[in-house]
Amino acid sequence: MPMRPNFLVILIDDLRYDEFGAGGHPYMQTPNIDRLAQEGALFERAFHTTPICSPNRASIMTGQYASRHGIIDNVARDAMSHRLPNYHVELQRLGYETAHIGKWHMGNNGMPRPGYDYWVSYDGHGRLADPRLNHDGRYIAHSGYITDIMNALALDWLERRTAKPWSLFFAHKAVHPDAEQAADGTLRIGTTGGYVVADRHQGLYEGADFPAKPNMMPVDDIVRSKPVWAESLRLKATDEARSILEAIFSGEQEEIRLRARMMAAVDEGVGAILDLLQRKGMLDDTFIVFLSDNGYFLGEHGLGPERRFAYEEGIRSPFVVRFPKQVDAGTRRRELVICQDIAPTLVSLAGGTPGAQIQGRSLLPLFARAGSRTSPAWRESILCEYWAEQALPWLIGMTYKAVRTERYKYIYWINRDVAGELDELYDLSTDPYELENLSGARTMAPVREQLRGELRRLTVEALGL
Repeated sequence: MPMRPNFLVILIDDLRYDEFGAGGHPYMQTPNIDRLAQEGALFERAFHTTPICSPNRASIMTGQYASRHGIIDNVARDAMSHRLPNYHVELQRLGYETAHIGKWHMGNNGMPRPGYDYWVSYDGHGRLADPRLNHDGRYIAHSGYITDIMNALALDWLERRTAKPWSLFFAHKAVHPDAEQAADGTLRIGTTGGYVVADRHQGLYEGADFPAKPNMMPVDDIVRSKPVWAESLRLKATDEARSILEAIFSGEQEEIRLRARMMAAVDEGVGAILDLLQRKGMLDDTFIVFLSDNGYFLGEHGLGPERRFAYEEGIRSPFVVRFPKQVDAGTRRRELVICQDIAPTLVSLAGGTPGAQIQGRSLLPLFARAGSRTSPAWRESILCEYWAEQALPWLIGMTYKAVRTERYKYIYWINRDVAGELDELYDLSTDPYELENLSGARTMAPVREQLRGELRRLTVEALGL
């Protein structure tokens, strides 16, 4: 059998598509993550299909839509998360040594799940400082900063790898703030905003500004183009909502700087891993993916701290792949890629055949044609879906399904829209900031009906029917 690659998936919590250097951040310095993009492929249109932590993590692991695997929100589903058809189970069958290090958050307990020879995780969201970690079923208290601890654990595990192919799923807690989560999914954020930065990075980027975008607009303007938000924004202004939000820096420049400071420790860890793999002669034999579990709003469309909704800031993901044996250095791809594509890609590279339950597509055809004048046939649309939660009062009733194509985005609000009056339709080619809702425009009626039909098709497909 030809030598099979190792796999390293690096997952960041809550990272926007533009929150690293190569992704276009105006001041964040991430030289080691940028190296992955320089020596591999940066996917400019990669998406989360349910842009919230637990569902999307399950989608990465299974290659399935949330409506198929059943993890539809952040409510604790410990038992269900033990039964997921995780691609690591298949990799074990194919002879791989597997490891999970970091955040799991499908179910709130940190006990080992099937598919892993080595396991380190924690309950719920964990803690940024002095975490209590579960090592292969045994809880151990640690002292220090969790990103540094996770980096050290990953390096130790990788240092001990030999000739057997391996797969490491390395899931950082950064850049999610500290929070306590109740069984109903409610988060209680710490009194300092929850963001904790390593001492050595305090003051980094002091005074730096993240430029305002055109869609960071007044609430009155949002409601005019997006009437579905009227009630939610009113609820967000109540005393109850303010009591939840008062400790969070949402959308302020200091929040953005704190997130950038937290990424500094992540990037250092990426650099140390690359150096170790290079020293051990494994680097070019390792298929590396860098992505996040959902996006994040910094005030766009009046949203923040938030990640759940189908605007680009919520559903787009950083997505970088390095594997020089098949991926041309410096490649930029614009195909519509989804997180479910990781599982079939890795199983295929491992010499297996993706099971019929997997709904993503292997990325290998894109790599095989990288740099050529023609592109392989690929998907022309993606589905995004979200189920209203009880976690926050202004989210009640905000269930939606959305379709995003090369050019358009159509959002259907299931619990709110009776006669299509609250639909949203955007022409992303002329309106990339999603400012002008064209759903009611008479001239757009054919496009709207076409997108509704595509949404119905994708919804049925996602259910596996």
